[in-house]
Amino acid sequence: MRIDVPDGKDPIAYVWGEMVPGIGPAASAFSLAVYARTTLGLREFEAARLRIAQINGCAFCLDWRTERDGRKVEDEFAGAVAEWRTTGAFDDRTRLAAEYAERYALDHHGLDDEFWARMSAHYSQREIVELTMCIGSWLTFGRLNRVLGLDAVCVLPGGPPPVRVPDRAASPESEDLP
Repeated sequence: MRIDVPDGKDPIAYVWGEMVPGIGPAASAFSLAVYARTTLGLREFEAARLRIAQINGCAFCLDWRTERDGRKVEDEFAGAVAEWRTTGAFDDRTRLAAEYAERYALDHHGLDDEFWARMSAHYSQREIVELTMCIGSWLTFGRLNRVLGLDAVCVLPGGPPPVRVPDRAASPESEDLP
């Protein structure tokens, strides 16, 4: 971790709440709202979220699976997200969600008229705005946690801390990610 956390303090609560009380709780509320108030389908939501997690390298985000009404995406879903261009596991909306997440994170200037025509054919304007806000949240907060080393101390409900993902620059596996 790159931030000194006092003994006995929960790192996430300390950094997100106590260190920056004028910003952290508002950021946390936005992050939680993305999950609590989304109208997007679970598969397209998770395709975009996991693609951002793969790009950010956030260990917590990579291990997390959103659950709705007792349902989660299948175990193989994260692998399909990494192969969004060629996987047969996705419908058009799910594939577009993964593509949008990747392009938003890596080449937002390249989102051309052809891309927007495809998006508009499968998503309403409201859904596009919602997906954009979700992607922005995941990109920002997943990257924040990864950069500060907080992803190594996040704890999934009922589970141990995730395995630390090595820095992409130092990892030969990073060549698989854009």
